[in-house]
Amino acid sequence: MRESQLLMSNLAFPESPRWHDDRLWFSDWGAHEVIAVDLEGQSEVIARIASFPMCIDFLSDGRLLVVSASDGRLLRREPDGSLTSHADLSGLADHKWNDIVVDGRDNAYVNNTGFDFPGGEFAPGIIALVTADGSARQVAVGVAFPNGMAVTPDNSTLIVAESYGNKLTAFDIVDDGGLRNRRVWADLDDGVPDGICLDAENAVWYADVPNKRCVRVREGGEVLQTIQLDRGCFACALGGVEKTTLFLTANDWRGTANMADGSRMGQVLAAEAPAPGAGWP
Repeated sequence: MRESQLLMSNLAFPESPRWHDDRLWFSDWGAHEVIAVDLEGQSEVIARIASFPMCIDFLSDGRLLVVSASDGRLLRREPDGSLTSHADLSGLADHKWNDIVVDGRDNAYVNNTGFDFPGGEFAPGIIALVTADGSARQVAVGVAFPNGMAVTPDNSTLIVAESYGNKLTAFDIVDDGGLRNRRVWADLDDGVPDGICLDAENAVWYADVPNKRCVRVREGGEVLQTIQLDRGCFACALGGVEKTTLFLTANDWRGTANMADGSRMGQVLAAEAPAPGAGWP
């Protein structure tokens, strides 16, 4: 695999990359902006949301969803650019809402850290389901800092990164969007998974902040490829013309106390991947 190439720099805290309409969309948590950038590095600020975190994904009709962690809402961007409330998550959990994935049936899975992060005492988090009509309910509990999520192309399986569990965990998705049959998809040893994405060979890429890398693993945990970076890797996404470009969001990592210190060491990088993206996101 060729080394990663710089696509954008001077970012405060890039996270939650998604390939959509021939551009990479991502959130700059530190600047409270949703940004879209093309493969030539030309970028545009799409929306500004006063939240940290503020992960994103898309409905099947192209409308953007944004997790507004500051007030426990899932926002939806309408075609005219306005933001409206898609779902109220505040009654399901008291702590920070984090990552999101929308499957092929417009079911949005959103997870909650379960404790005050950074700085709070650890407690397990949950996963909530928001259906297409905006109704929300809890569908999984006891997740050790839930982070990135992915859904298989047949809408049958949700994979979630348990950052504090050093593993990827899978659930079967039942007809009403609920989750059953929880199991370890991959034990990552010393891996600390953050954002993830799935490829057409049923392998998962996971971003790893403390180990400054992005790793491709097979179900069961076998390591297939590793991309080493000079800073923490927070999230990854497959996209590009053939969906074989791996996009990485990275940032200088100096501990949780400095997560939002205003420095602009964040980058978006791109590398050639051995298999195209599959499923969602």
